[in-house]
Amino acid sequence: MPTDTPTLVLIGHGMVGQRFLQALAERGLTATHRVVVLCEEPRPAYDRVQLTSYFSGRTPEDLSLTDAAFIETHGIELRVGDPAVSVDRAARTVTARSGLVVGYDVLVLATGSYPFVPPVPNKDAGGCFVYRTIEDLLAIEEYARTATTGAVVGGGLLGLEAAGALKGLGLTTHIVEFAPRLMPVQVDEGGGAALLRTVEEMGLAVHTGVGTQEIVVGADGAVTGMKLSDGSELATDLVVFSAGVRPRDRLARDCGLDVGERGGIAVDEQCRTVTDPHVFAIGECALAADGRVYGLVAPGYEQAETAAAAIADAEASFTGADLSTKLKLLGVDVASFGDAHGTGGDCLDVVYSDSRAGLYKKLVIGRDGTLLGGILVGDAEAYGTLRAFTGSVPPVAPEALVLPAGAGAPARLGPSALPDDAVVCSCHNVTKGTVRGAVTEHRCTTVPEVKKCTKAGTGCGSCVKVLGQLVDAELEANGVEVDKGLCGCFGHTREELYEIVLALRLTSYRELLDRYGREEARGGDGCEVCKPAVGSIIASLAPAIGASTYVLDGEQAALQDTNDHFLANLQRNGSYSVVPRIPGGEIAPEKLIVIGEIARDFGLYTKITGGQRIDMFGARVEQLPLIWARLVDAGFESGHAYGKSLRTVKSCVGQTWCRYGVQDSVRMAIDLELRYRGLRSPHKLKSAVSGCQRECAEAQSKDFGVIATANGWNLYVGGNGGATPRHADLLAQDLSDAELVRLIDRFLMFYIRTADRLERTSVWLERIPGGLDHVRDVVVHDSLGICDELEALMAAHVAHYLDEWAETIGDPERLARFVSFVNAPDAPDPVVAFVPERDQIKPDLPLLTIGRRPADDLLEGSATR
Repeated sequence: MPTDTPTLVLIGHGMVGQRFLQALAERGLTATHRVVVLCEEPRPAYDRVQLTSYFSGRTPEDLSLTDAAFIETHGIELRVGDPAVSVDRAARTVTARSGLVVGYDVLVLATGSYPFVPPVPNKDAGGCFVYRTIEDLLAIEEYARTATTGAVVGGGLLGLEAAGALKGLGLTTHIVEFAPRLMPVQVDEGGGAALLRTVEEMGLAVHTGVGTQEIVVGADGAVTGMKLSDGSELATDLVVFSAGVRPRDRLARDCGLDVGERGGIAVDEQCRTVTDPHVFAIGECALAADGRVYGLVAPGYEQAETAAAAIADAEASFTGADLSTKLKLLGVDVASFGDAHGTGGDCLDVVYSDSRAGLYKKLVIGRDGTLLGGILVGDAEAYGTLRAFTGSVPPVAPEALVLPAGAGAPARLGPSALPDDAVVCSCHNVTKGTVRGAVTEHRCTTVPEVKKCTKAGTGCGSCVKVLGQLVDAELEANGVEVDKGLCGCFGHTREELYEIVLALRLTSYRELLDRYGREEARGGDGCEVCKPAVGSIIASLAPAIGASTYVLDGEQAALQDTNDHFLANLQRNGSYSVVPRIPGGEIAPEKLIVIGEIARDFGLYTKITGGQRIDMFGARVEQLPLIWARLVDAGFESGHAYGKSLRTVKSCVGQTWCRYGVQDSVRMAIDLELRYRGLRSPHKLKSAVSGCQRECAEAQSKDFGVIATANGWNLYVGGNGGATPRHADLLAQDLSDAELVRLIDRFLMFYIRTADRLERTSVWLERIPGGLDHVRDVVVHDSLGICDELEALMAAHVAHYLDEWAETIGDPERLARFVSFVNAPDAPDPVVAFVPERDQIKPDLPLLTIGRRPADDLLEGSATR
């Protein structure tokens, strides 16, 4: 049913559908065609890859990929909540659920996929869900209010995300995976083992190698459990099916289009259906010319661009795609790239594995040294570079590419090592050469400009770090000075600002900005980057420059981050946590009782943390001083859990109790924690002391860690056990108590002096020129002649330390800030509410409600031309 103005109908408006619309606009096709979009969901396209971030506070609006201005500008008729129900290929019409009939010249199917639910008895019972859309998440959240245990069927990508969501909702969570390991498609046995250990340490129960035989229901028809294939039964009152997806090709089948034996609309290299030249299929519903259905967004984007090119009579083809992926699942980095399983044969594996740290790295290397692929679990920092090297021979030995920093001599492969034809952004197939061209030919000077010019970094975002390195390297190679200033207010780096504050004894942010800020920033208010950074510098140097050591005095108060404003950690529902210091993890029974009484009297949630402390959650802001007063009376002080400062110094029981201990690790941990408490730094600091080489306190995963030897102490620095784990490096060994303290003093003050804003010691140690060797020369051998100054600065901090909680409760003026409403100081915040859970409390977070648009709701720019 062609018309004078060609009509293009797009069925489906997910991520791939939206990318197709953008590709149409880029080729000018929205100006020559009437474009009609039939969308089943009640909202336009959103970022399904980031779906789980809804449970971290992001709203559907935050997830949206659709700009209303784009739709209006290009005259696109977007009908949400009105899916296509039939296609008449003979008449070339599409009928929508609302009854609307639209004729088409070109039809594009982007119907995506649907969740596969195993055909087990009672799979549709109350309490059974799938994990695919925002509506699914809202339903799960609502049902979880009355549930205590949840189970996820499927241990793949979405399954682990769903498990993380259930855990975040406060449910005891199980994962049931039929394969012998988690994420069986992406990782091998070794990677699965590392992932399993990390997931179980998070408190999730994992059942691999078993299938779901039946959903057990109660008299009311709701879920009460699951029967598994090994004969066991799992008690649960909520089940999420996440056992994979299937191509959504029902419309195609009904209108006679060819589909694959296992599903998927058969298309050629231009994404045109093999049955009808007027119909295209893209994304998860399409069976590509290479016989594969692609379930990742990057290939879908490439198909969208290919189809748009074909419609515009331009040359383009889709013959296959890179299946590399990098994700953060349950807080764990997992990545695979290239031929990760070595299926091509005649190849070798280079493997690094540390099961205790949850690290697994494998590279697949061809006989000629070509990097064929790899798997990274626990640390995927090198993903962008390694993926770009796939298909070529890296310039360093393979083992140097998998060894973590601190466990050997890791290679430092910068962007200059990549060949120009290396793909740095697989979502949009952008090469290093294209990025270089954006800088040299299109005069782009920033990452946002390069993103706009090339689309690199606008997909999953995993290449943004490499992109930034490439842009800076290319600018410097062309003689362009790269602005390394702290922010738009200061052209100086944080290290330079530290030296200015110290040398001139400046105690005022305002004075620093007006004297040393960029010309256009002087006289202004600064920004949220430089204010806390300068506030931290002043706090670190306070005794030496004559500033107040209380971070909320005068101008300093306005410079602090959110948590420092109230000397407590802000939580999801607007309440705060209170974390008293427990040096070395040692606490007397009387003090334990005090914490219990305070938690009981104020109705707080209590939890023992990995840092050997007891956290109390759920305090309203006006309750904080009352809680602190009781803690201070009992001999406690602030644990500084809210500040970029020393958090904890963990310890084992050492030689006092342990038959393997060779030194008193508890005493040393207490001494170190009391010495460095309250020390403000560029990022948080963590430490630990182990009483022997068995390393029970995990000192080698800390910013500075101490391990006892028969002859004294070994000092390790630059470790990190967080999202990007790093083994600490040995700085010095067999130290006496005095030597140990002196070197830690120097190390910490040198780090505070030279690190960038929000830079952990692990990152700083790798970035600073000369790395560990340079730091050792400065700290141990005093190569710069500054050690006396570093020691003096630390001595001043120790001598002037004051507990911020005690300082607050003793001053009526300081107490005045601890209210929810300035104009009603006695009124509590009504939004801060709680509900019971496991004999304690949890935040009562209001559910997000979204109204469904009417089926005939029409978002359009212009229906006429």
